Amino acid sequence: MIGTVESSAHTSAPVLAAYSYCEAVTGQQARNFAYGIRLLPTPERRAMSALYAFSRRVDDIGDGDLAGDVKVARLEETRAVLARIQKGAVDEDDTDPVAVALAHAARVFPIPLGGLDELIDGVQMDLRGETYETWDDLKVYCRCVAGAIGRLSLGVFGTERGARGAERAPEYADTLGLALQLTNILRDVREDAEGGRTYLPADDLAKFGCSAGFSGPTPPAGSDFAGLVHFEVRRARALFAEGYRLLPMLDRRSGACVAAMAGIYRRLLDRIERDPEAVLRGRVSLPGREKAYVAVRGLSGLDARHVTRRAVRRRA
Repeated sequence: MIGTVESSAHTSAPVLAAYSYCEAVTGQQARNFAYGIRLLPTPERRAMSALYAFSRRVDDIGDGDLAGDVKVARLEETRAVLARIQKGAVDEDDTDPVAVALAHAARVFPIPLGGLDELIDGVQMDLRGETYETWDDLKVYCRCVAGAIGRLSLGVFGTERGARGAERAPEYADTLGLALQLTNILRDVREDAEGGRTYLPADDLAKFGCSAGFSGPTPPAGSDFAGLVHFEVRRARALFAEGYRLLPMLDRRSGACVAAMAGIYRRLLDRIERDPEAVLRGRVSLPGREKAYVAVRGLSGLDARHVTRRAVRRRA
């Protein structure tokens, strides 16, 4: 596997404490993400927690109640912290545990930290209140806030030595991020509307009579809301199918982690497809037992083998 691993025995107490802080943040704030990364070996799990904790900081600035100009300033401060990490200028006794953990993770694994700059760019798009006319427009945003996370994660996972097509792994990781983000957008359509945000492309909203938006628990009068949801679900499924080509390129436990996280979102997509208006009534989620089933399926390699068989059939 591409990438290096440093054992806990050679990790200093301040760095271990910084990782513990990041793991606590991840466990408290990201149940689906935490569910997936628990399948990873300790060094990879810690690195992924550091990535999440930094990403969460960026998201919390964008989603918080601060004034717009204060949010802009905080994002620039966060970008400055990232620049220090990229320059190797964060000491182990730094007072910012997220910076300490991420700096250490970036020394252990070839993480493309520029992806976090892209995340900050995406949150700045939110602050500007940008809307999206077409899917191509929305993809730019999704690549910043989710595709970049896929590529960052691949820096931790690496690919199996000799994996066929591994040069396309970053592309597949990016596409899988898009699939997850589009699922998020569908799940949170009413919550985002209440916050004054619209992510679905204006072209799609107009096509299905939904340009009036989603201000309540029922679709706009005269709209084909179910048609809109099913249209976006098909788009997300196509992205999942493409992104899942990454799985056979990963080692067993990294593949299990990705399959678990993606599998949870694919099942959310199934629920949304069965009852489109559920996303207007409240947040759609999976019970813990179903998440456990998805994790076991990922750890068994079923998803990776399924993708491999489909790829072989296509080449035949």
